[in-house]
Amino acid sequence: MGTTFSIVAYDESRSRLQGAVDSAFEEVRRIDAVLSNYREDSEWSRINREAAKRPVPVSGEVFRLLEACRRYSEASGGAFDITVGPLLKLWGFYKGSGRVPHRAEIRAALARVGYEKVILDPGARTVRFTTPGVELDPGGIGKGYAVDRMVEILESAGIRSALVSGGGSSIYALGAPPGEEGWRVEIRHPKSPRRTVETVVLFNESLSTSGSYEKFFYAGGKLYSHIFDPRTGSPVANGVLSVSVVAPRTIDSEAWTKPFFVRGPDWAARHKPKGFRVFFCLDGFKVACAWLH
Repeated sequence: MGTTFSIVAYDESRSRLQGAVDSAFEEVRRIDAVLSNYREDSEWSRINREAAKRPVPVSGEVFRLLEACRRYSEASGGAFDITVGPLLKLWGFYKGSGRVPHRAEIRAALARVGYEKVILDPGARTVRFTTPGVELDPGGIGKGYAVDRMVEILESAGIRSALVSGGGSSIYALGAPPGEEGWRVEIRHPKSPRRTVETVVLFNESLSTSGSYEKFFYAGGKLYSHIFDPRTGSPVANGVLSVSVVAPRTIDSEAWTKPFFVRGPDWAARHKPKGFRVFFCLDGFKVACAWLH
């Protein structure tokens, strides 16, 4: 999945702890073999190659993930969309260094983008694309899903205290470190990586962050980030620098950072799921960061 996963964990039994951690890392390697669009032999890559030609049978795991992605897309009015693959490639964010395409190129790519172009058949458990050139990108949910599965492995082995991180941007806090109320996680300043804008104490919950500083390039003095509005085909430029979401599951916190980033704090305040906490950093005369109320 093109990122680094880490685990910090505590247990009274070193052997149990080591076995659980090893199993959790084996699970993330298994998920990478299924979901990575960097690996030609993954199930995800096979869908991208074949689903425009015929319905592709998929595993129950992948089908459930695609169903979840559809729900995120419908709930966000299309601001979350895993069919952004053609846009990532066009703008040079997939194995590239970044480029500003012509408007005609963006229109052509948009013709291949849209979650409604992905047809899921629950009875046959197949995936089909209605349009040639549709390409799914797992970047919006892959890390969060992997973190949640790693936590399940740890819990099933009896581990009650762990912090699991996918790339530092999708994190789950299981229990708390010894003698603490929870795991202390810092949210970085979007323009100064050595500074912290907020510290969150997490206990059996997740925190995910999306920021314009993660992947970007400059052209003509303007910053273009990897976070796209799937409806316009262009990187988001609405003054949002980063969004952090606290939620019960990491797949949910990771997925929801994208539409909140795309649609901004006013929309997020009206549409955030019950029990979620959302932290915005906005650009201006100076960076302003605050929790939504």
